[in-house]
Amino acid sequence: MANFSIALFLFTFILFSFSEAREILVGGKSNAWKIPSSQSQSLNQWAETSRFRIGDTLVWTYEEGKDSVLKVTKEDYEACNTENPEQRFEDGKTKVELEKPGPFYFISGAKGHCEQGQKLIVVVLTPRRRFIGISPAPSPAESEGPAVAPSSGAANLKVGFLAVVVGILGVGVGLV
Repeated sequence: MANFSIALFLFTFILFSFSEAREILVGGKSNAWKIPSSQSQSLNQWAETSRFRIGDTLVWTYEEGKDSVLKVTKEDYEACNTENPEQRFEDGKTKVELEKPGPFYFISGAKGHCEQGQKLIVVVLTPRRRFIGISPAPSPAESEGPAVAPSSGAANLKVGFLAVVVGILGVGVGLV
């Protein structure tokens, strides 16, 4: 019975370690939500080198009462308009779940900060579609959402690995 408990614990650990959603600290560090000192320090530079998926949560840390995070439209992002945000966060530890594919626009709510570059665009990847049968590839005109860069077979490798673990657990349980 102890072997079964250990196997069940290992299976649960492995299953949760392959979870796709994650919390992502904006800028990769706790003090990143600030006016950038140069273009290379821009949060958009950081975002362009990161991959964001549906279900990921962005996390900002900043001094409560001195700054804020505003989720805005593209137009308000470009104009640094802080008047009518879609969402306003002022708690010092903001978390925003990325619930759909496409671009998300964020600006600082502190006066003059957006105009000095304290803003962020995050593009959430469109999930890959899996087809059961053979079907022709859609033409470029039929595509929807942002383009998705090709990925490795890591997802298939995860599924295959999980199948092996489940098989081993099944054999282990049968021996108990």
